[in-house]
Amino acid sequence: MKIGDIMTTEIKSIKPDISVKEAAIILFNSQISGLPVVDKDNKLIGNFTEKDILRYILPSYVVSVGKFIYEDDSKAITKKVENLANLKVSDIMSKEIITISADISLSEAARIMLTKAKRRLCVVEKNGRLIGIVARCDVLKALMK
Repeated sequence: MKIGDIMTTEIKSIKPDISVKEAAIILFNSQISGLPVVDKDNKLIGNFTEKDILRYILPSYVVSVGKFIYEDDSKAITKKVENLANLKVSDIMSKEIITISADISLSEAARIMLTKAKRRLCVVEKNGRLIGIVARCDVLKALMK
């Protein structure tokens, strides 16, 4: 069985120029944790997730120290949340995209998900046009059959 057999082809996606607040509302209303970001030609240019929003609102990891540094400053957090309406998705989306093609095997997709710590993978054509999305649960269900 190939990814093309199980991928979701009715994909919710967003454009990079909408506000982060608008995109967050789409996530919440759709009850999903992430959306692909596509250009006018439906080519994948990024991913937008709840994690991107949290990464913006809260302080980031200090790689050299290896700890999470934060201040419990509710005013600063409130200000950042309010600023989400002024930010575009392109400002905080993940631009490092891991994609797959529809003809790879389920086990290869599972391997990529595990080694790259991804919940979902975007399926693209050779030209980069988004044609599907597959989540870990989709792969697991198919493997269990």
